[in-house]
Amino acid sequence: MRASSSPLFLHPPPTARQRLTRQVKQLAREHGLTVSAVTSAAAFPEVLPILLERIAAGHLAGLDWFTPERAAASCDPRTLMDAPLSILSVGIAYWGDDGGKPDDGVPRGRISRYARGVDYHDLLPRRMRALHAAIEELTGAAIDCRFLTDHARIVDRAVAARAGLGWYGKHSCIIVPGHGSWVMLGEMLMNLDLEPDEPLAHDCGRCHICLDRCPTGAIVAPYTIHAPSCLSFQTIEQRGAIPRAIRPRMGDWVFGCDVCQEVCPYTKAAAKAPDPEFLPPSIEHAYPALHGLLAMSNRTFRARYRGTAIARARRSGLARNAAVALGNIGTEEDAPFLGSVVLGHDLALVRGHAAWALGRIGGRQARRFLDLARRRERDPEARAEVEQALEVAA
Repeated sequence: MRASSSPLFLHPPPTARQRLTRQVKQLAREHGLTVSAVTSAAAFPEVLPILLERIAAGHLAGLDWFTPERAAASCDPRTLMDAPLSILSVGIAYWGDDGGKPDDGVPRGRISRYARGVDYHDLLPRRMRALHAAIEELTGAAIDCRFLTDHARIVDRAVAARAGLGWYGKHSCIIVPGHGSWVMLGEMLMNLDLEPDEPLAHDCGRCHICLDRCPTGAIVAPYTIHAPSCLSFQTIEQRGAIPRAIRPRMGDWVFGCDVCQEVCPYTKAAAKAPDPEFLPPSIEHAYPALHGLLAMSNRTFRARYRGTAIARARRSGLARNAAVALGNIGTEEDAPFLGSVVLGHDLALVRGHAAWALGRIGGRQARRFLDLARRRERDPEARAEVEQALEVAA
């Protein structure tokens, strides 16, 4: 019999390190972490100049805690642990079709999808801690580990990109194959030697839809976000007044913004497999009634939004945002309610933004309430909002 001319390819058996890495990734899936990938615990020297340039250019204005010193520390995992060996980059996917805002005749706002369920700051560490325990049981040894979730102690997107979990989209989010950017990231920094994965050879090509469709033009260049213009910054991190130029562009967003993700072709193709803990427990966690947000007491705010990322905006911020949203999507029928807010809300910040909303809606009723507020308002910033609203109210 003539020997076959086809070459015989032999695959070497996996090493102990490779077998352990595969087992760790399997455990990650079993503990509710949708995706995982590994990179070394080496520093990220290529990222630091970019962060420093962003700070110097004012793109991170308002995030005053993110100093050059903090940026330098975030690029070196050794500031978090002595002799780390690996970083396990993990993520939980949360995309699911919710059918959109209900057409029930109620003026409703819109909350970013990641914030509608359990706060990811609690969810990811809880699942990572369970995974850590499982890894220790697997190895039969104590494993030093640091759990990181959006704490600015490490450049989480750089970790995910180097690990091959995904790649940078031009909207600066990490795009994960099969899930788009609908993935919340976490990291486990460990003194466990795992096999690193290779970065993905993907990019966005010539696509620039996210830059074109950003409501405020906050994506000033590919991979570059000007935070002060971003609706996520303004609706969550901003504690004072929202700049007047940005308010009309907020639409009905009251917490965060998903536009750059929604228009991304990769994200549009995401698998519909929402994690149950990211699902909203009620309509008020996804599309809240704007009148309700403006009338909400501190007690109601805490009871409704405790344990969610929405709590970060505080009652004052959420009510302020609701006033702007009502000015954008409301009608003259909402003027009496807004008038009661302008005249009677306990927070001057909210009264001022409700005055702006009345000016935007306009009409005889709006002017009557604003005239009354001009005589009553004692807070200088709220009074200035009333004066400006009267100038534009038709």
